[in-house]
Amino acid sequence: MEGKRRRVQSETQAQSVILLMKIKEFTRALLTDLTNGRSPLILIDRFRSYCAVPNANCFCASDSPCGKEALTLRKKSRAHRLVVMLRVMLIVQKLLQENKHSSKRDIYYTYPSLFLDQSVVDQAINDTCILMQCSRHNLNVVSAGNGLIMGWIRFSEGERIFDCISSPNSVHPVPVHVEEVQDIISVAQYILVVEKESVFQRLGNDQFCNANHCIIITGRGYPDIPTRRFLRLLVENLRLPVYCLVDCDPYGFDILTTYRFGSMQMAYDTKHLRVPEIRWLGVFPSDSERYFVPKQCLLPLTAEDKRKGEAMLLRCYLEKEVPQWRLELKLMLQKGVKFEIEALSAHALSFLSESYIPSKIERKLIM
Repeated sequence: MEGKRRRVQSETQAQSVILLMKIKEFTRALLTDLTNGRSPLILIDRFRSYCAVPNANCFCASDSPCGKEALTLRKKSRAHRLVVMLRVMLIVQKLLQENKHSSKRDIYYTYPSLFLDQSVVDQAINDTCILMQCSRHNLNVVSAGNGLIMGWIRFSEGERIFDCISSPNSVHPVPVHVEEVQDIISVAQYILVVEKESVFQRLGNDQFCNANHCIIITGRGYPDIPTRRFLRLLVENLRLPVYCLVDCDPYGFDILTTYRFGSMQMAYDTKHLRVPEIRWLGVFPSDSERYFVPKQCLLPLTAEDKRKGEAMLLRCYLEKEVPQWRLELKLMLQKGVKFEIEALSAHALSFLSESYIPSKIERKLIM
């Protein structure tokens, strides 16, 4: 174990050295242009995880850039964006040199009068990753971590041991430094991803993992980067089936697609974040009739729900890769109603853990 840890540390240090060299070369080229009286022109690749032309011969799933964006000092808005990116690069350079880590929020508060808004920092970090051809964690910029895990798994993160197997229904945080995760051991039969912490806790209270040898993960809403990276790592290492349980509404559907296809904001790093193996376990719009969801649990879609759902119908990957998902989304919009996972508890408090999930998996009622 110690030998593996040293090897990981050595690889991380080597990556840091390469990034420091790239940052130095980039800033040197910029200074050369300014010294010689030339306006710097920075070309940044643009990526997208989907387009809104379902039947087009697009290349959204290829991980290749779909164009370039030019940053120059000649336009005020682009000049500010370039200045912000350079400031962020200086912060990243210091983090790498000192082998320290920082959150996006910490970076924002170093120069709030320059950055103006958190989204400006987020864009600068993404631009830096694209220019340096790396992932965010390579810059030593990390998220606080929001995900939770329980079940039949044991692993280490650095010097910390996560022994979920000794108590499968105990809750542990998803590791933030996923690149340091090693020694993954599991006797689980599948991985279950649930949208909400309330459902995660319900399954824990029902001792679901005792009766079903599985691993349960929640991102507590839209999943953060560590949760998505960790899930991908587990799927790659354990080769287990992975199922996703989300609310029957446009936001739950969007969370489902984020796990499988990635997000537009992080499209440049989608190949390291998406989990194409994930299957939709529920809840489906058609489940309201199959499982006799009470009418009082069915809520009308809001105008915003409808706008979001109709926009998602146009995403290219739905038509090409998961047409059944698209049909269910279309059915949701046609019915004009939504319902939460917890609506299934109207039958019995433990209906979800004792009947719904096991029967779905056993009868292969998944998409």
